[in-house]
Amino acid sequence: MIPLSVAELITVVRGEPHDIPESPPRITGPVVIDSRLAEPGSLFAALPGERVDGHDFAAAAAAGGAAVTLATRPVGVPAVVVEDVTAALGALARHTVRKLGATVVALTGSAGKTSTKDLIAQLLERTAPTVWPAGSFNNEIGLPLTALRAEESTRYLVLEMGARGIGHIRYLTSLTPPRIGVVLNVGTAHIGEFGGREAIATAKGELVEALPAADDGGVAVLNADDPLVRGMAERTRARVLFFGESEDAPIRGDRVRLTPDGRPAFRLSTPTGCADVTMRLYGEHHVSNALAAAAVAHEVGMSAEAIAETLSTAGALSKWRMEVTERADGVTIVNDAYNANPDSMRAALRALAAMGKATKAKGGRTWAVLGQMAELGDEAFAEHDAVGRLAVRLNVSRLVSVGGREAAWLDMGAKNEGSWGEESVHVSDARAAVRLLRGELRPGDVVLVKASRSVGLEKIAIELTGDAGGVDGEVAPR
Repeated sequence: MIPLSVAELITVVRGEPHDIPESPPRITGPVVIDSRLAEPGSLFAALPGERVDGHDFAAAAAAGGAAVTLATRPVGVPAVVVEDVTAALGALARHTVRKLGATVVALTGSAGKTSTKDLIAQLLERTAPTVWPAGSFNNEIGLPLTALRAEESTRYLVLEMGARGIGHIRYLTSLTPPRIGVVLNVGTAHIGEFGGREAIATAKGELVEALPAADDGGVAVLNADDPLVRGMAERTRARVLFFGESEDAPIRGDRVRLTPDGRPAFRLSTPTGCADVTMRLYGEHHVSNALAAAAVAHEVGMSAEAIAETLSTAGALSKWRMEVTERADGVTIVNDAYNANPDSMRAALRALAAMGKATKAKGGRTWAVLGQMAELGDEAFAEHDAVGRLAVRLNVSRLVSVGGREAAWLDMGAKNEGSWGEESVHVSDARAAVRLLRGELRPGDVVLVKASRSVGLEKIAIELTGDAGGVDGEVAPR
């Protein structure tokens, strides 16, 4: 965080001081929303939650060293009182970014945001100090918290921008105005809330509308392979840089293939050269993510060789996204349980099928342990049915659908597509799924676990791998 005085904070957030000492300590960061993370010089934001109210923990934050609390009422410790703590965080983020002068790279899309953000961060970090969010801090709370982690040395700020409706991305761009904007795809995530892909495209396109003009350095990085994203070129004043497998994309992937264990490989072509990439990540869908990241890296001056080298060594920085663990007994667990929508579910199943080719030749099996995809509205039945059918078409060995009605639709789709019997089973909850798998798994099996975040299927993967860890501090990911 860029240090600031309490007086500066009051001016920026238009707050009222309460219980501020005559010589208050300087705010040096970090900004925290969990009182247990408070440290000397930190700023505690007292946010209301579903179960607890942050105001009740202001004293604990102060005891931990917090210089001041942002609150909506006096809390008995040094505080700056505002009408809305979330809006105040946004104002503070806007002030920080303006003062910092770093290049803001913002990205959005229906699928792949977090994985692409991690790739962009690893590329840019190679050239200069870079800040990016842990996990999916991509909403009106998480995005300011990420921006407020920037320091005076920060040159690049990489930010995800999520949306559940029209205007959400427009608001986020007003907090952290981007110079480079990346749109990955327009899919079916949150289609129940938006009402259709065209409305999703309208919302995602707010990012390119917020970019500065080409003469002022604005760059829109757009997926040439997605017609709805390609069409956003007409909605921006920025210079457009296309990426994809299309022949007219300046940042292009050629000779795309998968290694025997399911890792994508391709020839990266850029206006300044070409180089071969073999990724550590799993699944062909990461090619598009990698090309988007390569476009950003090219824009800041990296050579094709340096980009390819970094993409070939880059790992997954965020938990529970195609996180692959091979157990000592030869069973492989693929934890992709952080979130799910129809597009990412199909990509994960294809990755599972690719990973399973080698192991099936040796008697291993592929297992798809799947749960509900949320927020699909009237499309919920058709989309769950289609995913169940796809599992059969991809020759997945076994499907375990976990949960209620939507999970039953997955099971029904598989059985209607392939007249399956024991190949597909529907169980009520994660505990039942773990019992089933522990009794059935054998060396060489590959198990994919995936569902929307609200389902909590990561418990299955954690049980099966013996990993007690997880993602800490996620903020209402979208």
